Amino acid sequence: MTTLANTFTDSRTMLRRQLLHLRRYPSLTGLLIGMPVIFLLLFAYVLGGTLGAGIGGNRSTYVNYLTPGILLFTVAGAAAGPAIAVASDMTEGIVDRFRSMAIARVALLTGHVLGSLVQSFLALLAVLGVALLIGFRPNATPLEWLAAAGVLMATAFALTWFSVALGMVADSVETASNTPMFLSLLPFLGSGFVPTDSMPAGLRAFAEYQPFTPIIETLRGLLLGSGIGNSAIIALAWCAGIALVSYLWARRKYNQRAAR
Repeated sequence: MTTLANTFTDSRTMLRRQLLHLRRYPSLTGLLIGMPVIFLLLFAYVLGGTLGAGIGGNRSTYVNYLTPGILLFTVAGAAAGPAIAVASDMTEGIVDRFRSMAIARVALLTGHVLGSLVQSFLALLAVLGVALLIGFRPNATPLEWLAAAGVLMATAFALTWFSVALGMVADSVETASNTPMFLSLLPFLGSGFVPTDSMPAGLRAFAEYQPFTPIIETLRGLLLGSGIGNSAIIALAWCAGIALVSYLWARRKYNQRAAR
């Protein structure tokens, strides 16, 4: 077999390993679903009336505004898992066993990434279902739904590789569980929950130029027809840049450890 074919086969094997972990520990996926749902219900039913009036509508208006930010919050929350899993593999000796086998080095990391993408997809479906039940009413066409799913998966892919890199540089599993937590704050510090023009000047500048805001605005435009402008190009550029840098960083750190 060629090197590329071996890498594909080994990556598929590592993906199956991650899927078995997901099946054996469904509570992990449940936790990824539970937190976004709690925030969705909290903002919709406790704060939705006031915040909806603030954007010129009502509670139903705010649920439509809120849901794209919650979907991105779901993706960001799922990013902590790969960091913990990679750090656990690196500290518990399983990687040493893999090194003694004829396994492509990138396959282990690829398996973590693909497994996390599956988990993120399941969590997104569940959270979206709850949003639809409480009043989210998108008017997207099938093509726009497909584009929105593509943006979410591109974001999940980029953040997962970033999380994998953080897991590679972590000294312990505990450290790896904490370092990606700031990703869950970025939707709050962007346009996920309130418009950026309602923020103080300094925070507004950060909110408008951080990567999550163009992603949220792209999702909002695709799902609700509010217009996208150049947000899609900026969002995809952020995703591509984060994914490329994180992949190279993670691979370099893994090769360094494998050479020891």
